Order: sequence, then structure tokens, then C-alpha cells
Amino acid sequence: MAELDAELDHIFPSSVLPPSWAKLVVGFVSLVCFARSYDGDFVFDDSEAIVNNKDLRAETPLGDLWHHDFWGSRLSSNTSHKSYRPLTVLTFRINYYLSGGFHPVSFHVVNILLHGGISVLMVDVFSVLFGGLQYTSKGRRLNLAPRSSLLAALLFAVHPVHTECVAGVVGRADLLGALFFLLSFLGYCKAFREHNKEGTHSTFWVLLSILLGALAMLCKEQGITVLGLNAVFDILVIGKLNVLEIVQKVLHKDKSLESIGVLRNGGLLFRMTLLASGGAGVLFVRWRIMGTGPPAFTEVDNPASFAESIFVRAINYNYYYSLNAWLLLCPWWLCFDWSMGCIPLIKSVGDWRVIALAALWICLIGLIRQALCSEDSHRRRILTLGLGFLIIPFLPASNLFFRVGFVVAERVLYLPSAGYCMLLTFGFGTLSKHTKKKKLVAAFVLGILFINTLRCMIRSGDWRSEEQLFRSALSVCPLNAKVHYNVGKNLADKGNQTAAVRYYREAVRLNPKYVHAMNNLGNILKERNELQEAEELLSLAVQIQPDFAAAWMNLGIVQNSLKRFEAAEQSYRTAIKHRRKYPDCYYNLGRLPWDCGGRDRATSETLLKIRKERGEWGERATPLFQRSEVTCDSYWKRFNKSLVAKDPGKYSLQNVEVCRSESSCGCIERLEKCYCAETGAQFGLEQHDHTS
Repeated sequence: MAELDAELDHIFPSSVLPPSWAKLVVGFVSLVCFARSYDGDFVFDDSEAIVNNKDLRAETPLGDLWHHDFWGSRLSSNTSHKSYRPLTVLTFRINYYLSGGFHPVSFHVVNILLHGGISVLMVDVFSVLFGGLQYTSKGRRLNLAPRSSLLAALLFAVHPVHTECVAGVVGRADLLGALFFLLSFLGYCKAFREHNKEGTHSTFWVLLSILLGALAMLCKEQGITVLGLNAVFDILVIGKLNVLEIVQKVLHKDKSLESIGVLRNGGLLFRMTLLASGGAGVLFVRWRIMGTGPPAFTEVDNPASFAESIFVRAINYNYYYSLNAWLLLCPWWLCFDWSMGCIPLIKSVGDWRVIALAALWICLIGLIRQALCSEDSHRRRILTLGLGFLIIPFLPASNLFFRVGFVVAERVLYLPSAGYCMLLTFGFGTLSKHTKKKKLVAAFVLGILFINTLRCMIRSGDWRSEEQLFRSALSVCPLNAKVHYNVGKNLADKGNQTAAVRYYREAVRLNPKYVHAMNNLGNILKERNELQEAEELLSLAVQIQPDFAAAWMNLGIVQNSLKRFEAAEQSYRTAIKHRRKYPDCYYNLGRLPWDCGGRDRATSETLLKIRKERGEWGERATPLFQRSEVTCDSYWKRFNKSLVAKDPGKYSLQNVEVCRSESSCGCIERLEKCYCAETGAQFGLEQHDHTS
């Protein structure tokens, strides 16, 4: 290893950067790369995981975090995403508490600092992977590969593929998972501070490593794969196992196989048993917590996994792997979402994209051959560990064990990129060894670092706002219906309906079953009084997805505007059937009789008074007054009482009873359900638009 490290001396002379300074440089560079995102907004998935997640609020018991998924839904629900990351949600909750609300700056700053800390830890991790384990008499680990570990850590710190994890707040799950992953690996290494004594290890550190792996999994699911990496490291570095020698003896039925010391190493077998049993136990508990089995994804999330042909599935999975490899090699082509037609399926070997698969496997087979057959034990170890770090953390996202809910996701490359950086550093060292133009190699390495740093800054700017993020994806994934949908939604929120309609139509054209785009487009057409087309779109949306409550309600609003009151009532009732707690729909259902027949002028003026003087509560209480023919004074006094008490729910049933006794309206039972739903859904919730 000293030979490889020496080849990098012309890039990073060891006398210039001692270990502590090397870590400072890596930490500083990592912060500079993503500092631009510190004042960004909550974007994309941040809205659901943070802003709309009740688990972050103080009124939600802390215990609920252990029964809810990452998005705040109960794990036992059939609609749950099953992403169980309670420790990550806990950090969001602490952020929310310390910053006094949803102020994105504090959330972004924590992410940036986490990436800086992880990059610094990478210096120690790479020093072990490149230089092996060797301790002083005082138990301090020696860094036998200072240049290699510094270069690899810098390559990791400035990799643009990390932007989604760092600049997107929900990426904290990957950051925290990586942090505990690295701590688990370094903790496992500490178990061998006296490993030069045959068979000795610290059981405490092995168990602590398993615990840290479990914590990594509670931040992000792939964190548990650290136990696999620890096992590979133990076998190759501590046990010094020659895999090729074992394979050859097995194939030739060599009786000397029994004489291989590592296979009779009781300490190694004990540690493997601990890792295997610990990992199995953690996974079993995780599975039991999930409750109802794996999540149910749709074809648009991962089209290859729904292909009937095994050949089509296999060839597309491998194409996805090649795209992930390309993102590591050339991270200029980045997108916040790769689903919904962004990557069309390969259906035959005649597709030119098969070349990417061939290139990927040629490179992998070449690396594996070198890792197994090289006469240099250091080369074998470095390549094997590099491939292990590249592949093992990626396995949960590979579709090999279970279906995942994405096609390509840059966030899942955060940890695997460490293996790539290790292999790239090894390649630079080997190239320097076999060329006389060492300065050219040095310039190339420094150029990559500079370009990647610049790309990180540019990409961090894209993640500062949804408008920039969504528009940046148009050139990368023009076939992605979700990209056009999000651009349209952003424009609609800003009041630019004309442009929004254009993008919504394109989203529906690209994906004719995109019900959310149909729903939003139908809403805009309704507001523009293009009611016939709006009804057609919303009817198609509920036909495609019969349980789409929002589309049913919006269809009812359109039908109400078309004076088709019976159809509107049926649509409202269907929406409520699929979403029991739906205050906005109850509101629209409650005012339906008013739209049918109207009321006298005096009652109308009283309703306007309630709305004007009592704001939101008056607006939401109006259906009760509309549906009951009570005297204005009688209702007004009781409604005032609930407002003064600042507890509308406390008096809701009393008001209903008064209305029941004073009303001659035959539909008061529906009104009671309406008003109880309002109060049961927390009367003071933030106002939602009645057409959303």
C-alpha cells in the first residue's frame, strides 16, 4: 500500500497536510460545495415529510414516531409507504422545536454540517480501507495511506450526486444513515486493536458495531448493510482470506481445503455468528413493525418491476444499474425524479441502450477478475473492499430482494459513491505508476475536483426553490410526466394559469392515466368556466382511480356549477366514502341545498355578516346555518358563545341539538354529520381551498 500511496505524492505531498489538517481541508471543501443551499425553501418531498407531517409538532406524542412511517402515516395502514425512519423524524422534530417552527434555514444548515462531518469521517474510513489496520503500542491507529485517503475523501466530499441528500431536507435520512454506517464500521475496526495476537478481538466493540448498524437502519433502511461490509472486511483484512485460492481448491476437491487457517478460526466464526444473528434479529423486528407487509407501488413508480417477461425485467434492471454507474462517473445529468416515462423500457436486444449494459459488465468483470486473480495481495484487498463498498450499500435499491418505488434515485448513491471514489483513487495511483506524465495526471485530478465543486454549487442553486428544481429537470427528463406536472403546479400556485394549463396538458399527454394532472387541470378549467372539458377530465380521473376522493369532490363542484345537483351530491358522497375526514367536502355538501333553492334576503345578509366578522370559523359554520331554518338571533348567540370560549368543538353538539329542536328542515341529520366532521377534524386547521 505504501507503493500506491507514494504514487500520489506529486498530487498531495505528505509533508504539506498532516492528518488533522487533511480533515480540516476535507471538511471545509465539503461545506463550501453545498453552502449555497443554506437558505433554500422546502422543496418537493419536503412538503409531505416535514411541513405536512404532524409528527413534528409538539402536540403529537413522541411515542407515535415509533408507529408511523417517514411521512407521518401509521405503519399498519395499507397506504403506508413503510419507510420506517423514526430517528430521522426525531431530528426533524428537534429542528422544528429549536427554530420555533418551519424555518427551512435551520433544517438546511444541519444537513450541510452532517455532510461535512461524514466527509471528515471518510478520511479515517479510507485510511483503513487503503492502508489496513495497524495500531501503536498505545492503541492509536496508524494512517498508512495519508495521500490515498485524502484524495478519496475529497472526491467523496465534492461529488455532485450528493446534492439531493444535502440540499433536499428529506435527504437527511441518507445522511444520518451514512453517519451511523461509518461509525459502525470504525467501531468494528476498533475490535481489533490487538488483532496481531492470534484470535483476539473485543466483543464489546463488535456488539456496539451491531447496535450502530441498527441505528443506521432506523435513519435509512440501507444502513443495515454495514453488517455485510463489516463481515467482508473481517474476512479479507483480518482473516486474510484468499478467495481465489478457496474457489480453486473447491473446484478441484482439494483435501488441503481443511487446512486453511481462516476456516478454523474460532474468533472469526464467532464474529460472523454475532453479525448474522444481530442482522437477522434487527430485520425481523423491522419486519414485524411494518405490520402489513411491503408497500404497494404502482407501475409508474417502477415500470420494469411490473413487466411480465423475466427477460425484460432483467435487462431493464441492469440498464438502471448502468445509469447509476454513469451518474457516479459523470454527475452532470441530474434530476429530482426519474419515474413516469423518464426512462422508457428496453423491450429487445436491438435497443441501442443495451451497449450501456455491456459496458457496465465488462468493467465489473474486469475489476472482479483483478480483485480475485491479482498476485498483489494489497491490490486484491483494495479492489475487493472498493467493490464491496460500491455494491453492498446499493443492494436494497437493486430490486433483487424486493420491488422498490423508484427507477433511479440519486440519494441512494450517497454511500455507494464512497466505493466509487476508492476505486477511482486506486486508478489514479495505478495510472501515475505507469506513465511518465505525472503532472498531467495531477492536473486531471485537480480538474475533476474543481469541476465537481463547481457542479455542486450550481446544483445546490437548483434545489433552493421548486421553480428552479422543476425547470432544471425539463432538459434532463423531457418525457417525465411528473416533471411537467410539477412545473405546471408551481405556475398555477403563482397565478399563471395559461402556462400551467400547457404543462398539465403535456403531463396528461405523456401519461394518459396521470389522475393528479387531470384533477389539477380540471380545477383550472372549472375556474375558467370551461365546465364541459373539466367534467370530462375529472370523470376520467375517477374512472381510472375510483378512490380518488379529491377528484370526486371537484367533479361534484363542476356538476354543481352545471346545475346537475343530484349528480353533484352523489359525487360529494363518494368522496366522503373514500375519505371520512374531509371537511372541505362536507362544506360543499352542506351548502348544496342553498345552491338548489336559495334563502331569503335577511338570512343571506346574516350569513354574510357571519363570514365577514368571524373569518374562518364563520365560513366553516355557515353550512350549519344554511341547512337549518333557525332564527338568526338564536343561532348567532350560540355561535358567538363557541367563539368566545375559543373552543368551537365544545359547543358543536349543543348547537346541533338547538338546531334540531328549532329547525323544520328535513336534512338536519346530514348537517349534524357535516358539523361534527368539521370539529372532529380540528376546527382550527389551516384553511384549505375548497377546490383542492
